[in-house]
Amino acid sequence: MIGRIAGRLDYRGPDHVLIDVGGVGYVVSVSERTLAALPGAGEAVALYTDLLVREDLLQLFGFLSLQEKEWHRLLMSVQGIGAKASMAILGTLGPEGVSRALTIGDWAAIKAAPGVGPKIAQRVVNELKDKAHTVMAMGDLSGGGAGPDLVDAAPSAHPAPQPAASSPSVGGAQSQAEALSALSNLGYGPSEAAQAVAEAAQSEADTAGMIRAALKLLAPK
Repeated sequence: MIGRIAGRLDYRGPDHVLIDVGGVGYVVSVSERTLAALPGAGEAVALYTDLLVREDLLQLFGFLSLQEKEWHRLLMSVQGIGAKASMAILGTLGPEGVSRALTIGDWAAIKAAPGVGPKIAQRVVNELKDKAHTVMAMGDLSGGGAGPDLVDAAPSAHPAPQPAASSPSVGGAQSQAEALSALSNLGYGPSEAAQAVAEAAQSEADTAGMIRAALKLLAPK
C-alpha cells in the first residue's frame, strides 16, 4: 500500500498531478480543491494517498490531510459511492464541510456534489453520521501540499478550555472533551465551543449527540 508520496510536482492536469519521486513519476488523482491548494510545477509537494486496486486498474488518489483521506475511505464504503463520487464530495465540501454535513444530517449539502443524487446523499448521511465525530477528532493532520515534511502533530500549546466542572451535565467528561476537540478542529473558538458543549451536555450523553446539539447552537440564526 502506498500511503504517502513526497517529491517534485512535474505536471498538473485537470483532475490529477504527476509527482516525481527519485526519478519515478506517480500519477495521482486529486479533487479540484486539492489541486487548487498545490504549488506550481517544479515545487516540492507531499500528499497522503489511497491506492485503488482493480483487475484492470491501479489508481492513486491524493489528499492534503489524513482526515480527508479517512473521509474518502468512509465515503467509498457507502453503496453507490465510488472513487469519483467521493472525490466530488470532498472537492465540493472539503473534509470540514463533510464533517458538518454528516453531523447535523444535512444531506442537501452532500447532494450539491456533482453526480450525487438525493437518494445517495441521504444514504451517505444515514450510514456515516455516527462516525463523523471519530474522523473530526483527527483534526487537520495535513501534509500541507507543499514540502516533503509531515506536519507537526504535537498537541497545541493552547488547548481548548474544558467546560466548568461545576456545571450539571448528562454527558460525561470524556464525551465533552471529544466534542470540544471536534468543534475546535472545525474552526470554532475555544470559548464559544466550550459554551456550546456545556449547554449540549445538559441533554446529550454521547459524543456524537453532543456535537450535533452544539453545532445547532452555533449555527447562524
